[in-house]
Amino acid sequence: MNNRVMKDVLAVVLAGGVGSRLYPLTRHRAKPAVPFGAVYRLIDITLSNCVNSGCRKVQVLVQYKSQSLYRHIRYAWNIFHPDMGEFIEIIAPQMRVGENWYLGTADAIYQNLYSIVPENPRYVLVLSGDHIYKMNYAKLIARHIAAGAEMTVAAIEMPVDEARRFGVLQVDSLDRVDGFEEKPERPRAMPDKPKHALASMGVYVFNTDVLRRACCEDAERMTSHDFGKDIIPRLIEDRRVYAYRFQDENKKEAQYWRDVGTIESYWEANMDLVSVDPFFNLYDREWPIRTRTPMSPPAKFVFGDVGRRFGVAVDSVVAPGCIISGGMVRGSLLSQDVRVNSYALVEDSILMRGVTVGRHCRIRNAIIEKEVHIPEGTVIGREAAPDTLRFHTTPGGITVIERDTDLGHPERMWGT
Repeated sequence: MNNRVMKDVLAVVLAGGVGSRLYPLTRHRAKPAVPFGAVYRLIDITLSNCVNSGCRKVQVLVQYKSQSLYRHIRYAWNIFHPDMGEFIEIIAPQMRVGENWYLGTADAIYQNLYSIVPENPRYVLVLSGDHIYKMNYAKLIARHIAAGAEMTVAAIEMPVDEARRFGVLQVDSLDRVDGFEEKPERPRAMPDKPKHALASMGVYVFNTDVLRRACCEDAERMTSHDFGKDIIPRLIEDRRVYAYRFQDENKKEAQYWRDVGTIESYWEANMDLVSVDPFFNLYDREWPIRTRTPMSPPAKFVFGDVGRRFGVAVDSVVAPGCIISGGMVRGSLLSQDVRVNSYALVEDSILMRGVTVGRHCRIRNAIIEKEVHIPEGTVIGREAAPDTLRFHTTPGGITVIERDTDLGHPERMWGT
């Protein structure tokens, strides 16, 4: 793709959702600001796709609990050059067209047309700030132009039973969209693949004039003001709407795209990173995932002698600043400055920044929020009934320990 064409593209990242199904991880932060993979935030995946695709004009639309997201973008993504026409802007709700917060994805665009249109983009790339995948948006734009499309919807094949959680497209032999259902009870399968459906990824390309007109017309109607429920079904009636078959840059046999909308799916996406050959590749230098580098010393593993038993992490992702001091970590992700003390065992868990695990603790299938101190001898995630009485637990057996949870006196846990 010619870089000159990408200069005509403005990416608009929708990052204002409440993220209620990810509660309590979204109690203090916007969903795109939720930590991922020990050192990243969810929004880093989308923004890295933009930069790796040559798209360097980005607007991020924020709304609820946006302070941590704003701070992260300010420090981690200060890599654009305004004198070369590049920028990343964080746009808070202005209520310039009414007194409502964003009523839906289309309404978020409508309320910010005053910021989008003056940039004079030929194409607007609408993205979600909380999906995990690798896509070269330049290829998407190229397909949009080649097809003479006025709107293009990125789509991925998935089993019919899973597709009911998403918008499902029907297309002709040229991939022009001639049918669309949002979260159907019985998704229509692809004609040549009766067990699979073509699901929307929530990634859209619009010709700018088409986007502006569609959002303005939708604003005058009593609708959900949502791209999937309202904009796409209406546009396919008289506009050239095409599907773009997902081309994965993850370099694995199976395509990887995750919508981390629940605690279980968030935990599973993180667990995808800890295997010997991880499903989502963070180590591809040709498609780097960028973030803010923490100012912490290297990770340290101590007390590996027989008397202390071990100071080991196996099949795990360990961020800088962590100290495994005579404990054992298996299949887990540790964000920066985590401390695991002697004889403790942490398995299949996510420990966020500054967590301290005391001696003789047993932790399994848990997500522990930042700065939480786990007292000596605490057992989490191994006995479901006590956990449901003390903590937030999911039907799938994931225990979430919220920030500011008082589990005891932290001074008891600093022994090595």
